[in-house]
Amino acid sequence: MTDRVDINRLLVEMRSMKTQAQAFQRPENLAAKDVAGLAGQGLNVSKAQDVPSFGQMLDQAVNKVNSVQQASSSTAQAYELGDPNVDITDVMVASQKASVSFQSMVQVRNKLIDAYRDVMNMPV
Repeated sequence: MTDRVDINRLLVEMRSMKTQAQAFQRPENLAAKDVAGLAGQGLNVSKAQDVPSFGQMLDQAVNKVNSVQQASSSTAQAYELGDPNVDITDVMVASQKASVSFQSMVQVRNKLIDAYRDVMNMPV
């Protein structure tokens, strides 16, 4: 009954993505001595040019959702073909993972569209 841990794993992944996003929000104009001082304290600080762009992060997220959906599809197909190594619980968990990841992506898209509309409707 270790399938219930998948929700916890999803939360851990979301938290790690949050920390990665927060790491990209550091000041770009740090002096070299400040960077050396922060690195000496055990903080991972790199130059601003190492930060991926918003488009790259969005592309990675879409690719991740796509890979989860493909894995779900292949698991379901293997079960339908009678693969003895694939259990119905594996199929259902993979299907729910794909569903949740897709729904999350749709919600992010909706929020981005709302934000774009708000910016476009701002008076100049």
